[in-house]
This record gives sequence, C-alpha cells and structure tokens, in this order.
Amino acid sequence: MKFLDSAKVFVKSGDGGAGCVSFRREAHVEYGGPDGGDGGRGGDVIVEAVDGLNTLIDFRYQQHFKAKTGGHGMGKMRFGASGDSITLRVPVGTQIFDDDNLVMLADFTRVGQRVVLLKGGRGGRGNTRFKSSRNQAPRRFGTGEEGEERWIRLRLKLIADAGLVGLPNAGKSTFLSAVSRAKPKVADYPFTTLTPVLGVVYVDETEFVIADVPGLIEGAHDGAGLGHRFLGHVERCGALLHLIDCTEDNIVGAWKTICGELEAYGGILATKPEILALNKIDAIPEEFVAEKKAELEAASGQEVIAISGATGAGVDNALRLLRRTINQNRADEQAAAEEPIATPSWTP
Repeated sequence: MKFLDSAKVFVKSGDGGAGCVSFRREAHVEYGGPDGGDGGRGGDVIVEAVDGLNTLIDFRYQQHFKAKTGGHGMGKMRFGASGDSITLRVPVGTQIFDDDNLVMLADFTRVGQRVVLLKGGRGGRGNTRFKSSRNQAPRRFGTGEEGEERWIRLRLKLIADAGLVGLPNAGKSTFLSAVSRAKPKVADYPFTTLTPVLGVVYVDETEFVIADVPGLIEGAHDGAGLGHRFLGHVERCGALLHLIDCTEDNIVGAWKTICGELEAYGGILATKPEILALNKIDAIPEEFVAEKKAELEAASGQEVIAISGATGAGVDNALRLLRRTINQNRADEQAAAEEPIATPSWTP
C-alpha cells in the first residue's frame, strides 16, 4: 500500500429538508386546518479514528464528501427523515487543519475517537408551525438551513514511542530490522528509506514502537534531499535515538547537521530527549571507536553509546536506555499536564 501522510479534501454537511404546506381535507371533518410536516435535518460530517490504517491513501482517489439532504415534510403531519451522515475513517495520529493550514480542528490520538466536523442544516418548518388564532390557514413554510462546507487538510503523524534520526546511510533501517520484525529496505546508497517505517520492539518483557524516518541532510529545512516533511512522524515520540555512522570522517559535523535541522524544523522536536549512538562499530578497529566516542562526547557534552545494528553489539543496552528515557519523558509530561495552573494574585 502506498504511503500518504497528507491530503486535502472538501466536506459538506447535508441541507435541511423543506417544510410542507398542506391542509387536512377529509370527509366529515369540518375545518381541517393545516397539517404540513417539518423537513428533516441534514446529515453530519463525522471523522473517526479507526484501527488498521496507517496511511491517508484513500483520500487521494476521493476528495469530495457530502452528507445527504434531509427529507422534505409532507401532508398529514408527516415529518421528513434526517439525512444520512457520512463518516471519514482516518488512522490514529491524524490531525485536521483548516484550508490555510493554520488552525487545528481536531487531533486523533486514540482508536474510536469521533468528532462531528460539520453539522447538518436544520429542517424547515411546515405550515402547521405557523398557525395561530389570527392566521388559521397559513401558507408559510421553511426551506431548511443550508449545510456547512469547507476545504480541510489532513496530516498524519504516526504514533511511535521513539524515533530514529540521522544522516542517510547512518544505519537506521538496519537497526530497525535488527530489533523488530519490520522489513525496511536496506541498501548502500543515500535515501534508501523513502517513507516512515514503524517497528515494535520487545525488550525485558516490555514493548514499544520505533519510527524510522528518511535521513536528513544539511539544508533539509529548505527542501534539500527529501526535506524534513517526515519529521512530523516523530513529534509525538518520547525520545530520539540519533545514529551516527562511525565511519564518517567528521562525526561531530554529522551530529551538528542533524541538530541544526531539528532546530530549524521548530516545535518541540529540538527539545526531545536524545540518545547519541555511534553505529557500525564493526566496520572500524576498536581503538578508533574509542577515539571517535570520546571526540563526540566532548563536543556534545553527553554520554555516547557504541552499537552495531548489523552484528547486534550494544543493541540491547541501547534499547534499555531508550525505554528508560521514554518512560521518564512520559512521566514528566503527565506530571506537567496534572500540575494546576497558578492564578496570579492581585491586590487592589
């Protein structure tokens, strides 16, 4: 299935049905009076997050969604039926923005979450609603409200606990295939990974999800390479595993390049907890690994671990450290969310 993480669609709720002008005419019923029924309500536009989807590809082949118009009222006090609503089914992690891509209308973070995006128009009133002692034979009726309509933008951000970042050919896909059952494409040329890939990792009887996104290069925030449009898929992560190819001549420069692109992307991504890992240690002698590790620790000011996705060396240690970092980050986020907002005191 082709991966698609953004789409633009047109949605319209149903118009309300028109009311009816009718008068009761039956044998042996004197002064029957008005008996026109009301129109039905138009259908709503509903968006629901469902399980089993991980792409917005369905919205590439259909961009217009319209709910049904409510039924019209009829004589003998028969009310029109409500129009059928339509439900747009999206993957968990989908965000809905307005056409200008500035205002978020909904954010789907769990399976089963439903949002009524547009409400259907109210049905028009029949002439029965307009009768009074002064107007006993009204010929007025309501035409029904028009439904709402708008263009919306869908953006998918995959739900993952950890994200892999690094330059192209840093060994991210090899690492993911070694620690999970995911089968990303692995090759010895840049930009092997073209779309994000998720993998479920099991360590010490616990599991978490890792997302592998296409590699970044210098200038990605300006559209160089594949750009940084896929970084949105690791915005929700609890930690980042930054892989650096230890066969690089300038490992400090490689680290600074990714850090610069994360900062240029903006948002909270640059403040995510980061674990630095020298990858592919099987490709160079051990003394060079220690030298490069010390160089990177001096430049970054944080601990650096040495791993090899190909041979599995140091991988379990990296996963345990990643899991602890994720748990700590989630705990900090929950504590911050539960902390009451202090109200400023004011003295007249």
